[in-house]
Amino acid sequence: MKLSSPKTTQAPLAEAFEQAKAENEPVFVPQNIFADDRGWSYMNQFVGVLDGSGQVNYSVMYPDVVKAWHRHHKQTDFWLCLHGHLKVGVYNEETDTGYVKVIGEKAPGVMVIPPPLWHGAATVGPEKAGLLYFVTHQYDPSAPDEDRREWDSVSDFPWGVQFK
Repeated sequence: MKLSSPKTTQAPLAEAFEQAKAENEPVFVPQNIFADDRGWSYMNQFVGVLDGSGQVNYSVMYPDVVKAWHRHHKQTDFWLCLHGHLKVGVYNEETDTGYVKVIGEKAPGVMVIPPPLWHGAATVGPEKAGLLYFVTHQYDPSAPDEDRREWDSVSDFPWGVQFK
């Protein structure tokens, strides 16, 4: 067997996809990481190869981080925590109803969050949490489908650890 490394390209993923099919060989496309003091993310994965207008992202949140609140007007989010655990918070402003669900390794499942519900997440426990998520609309930096408010702007929302 002849062993070789796959070709590497900086081309957009859709072009790499076409190249791989045309040449019947694998193609590696390096990805950029967005990082700040809350964690890191791979954003907008699989552009041009998904059917439709959605995008796939993977984000890692550090312990003791709350990323909240934001909402969308068109986009629905599908969240699957693959590593660690997240406390997902959802707030319906119209009914003044809050929803809390811990998701992750020991509580697997997909949280579906439609518009216009406010939502966010907090890490649970001492380790990082990894969130794989699909959104139904690609991010448009010139016209973001997003409203934001402060993490503590929903009164009495229980982001912290609950002592019972």
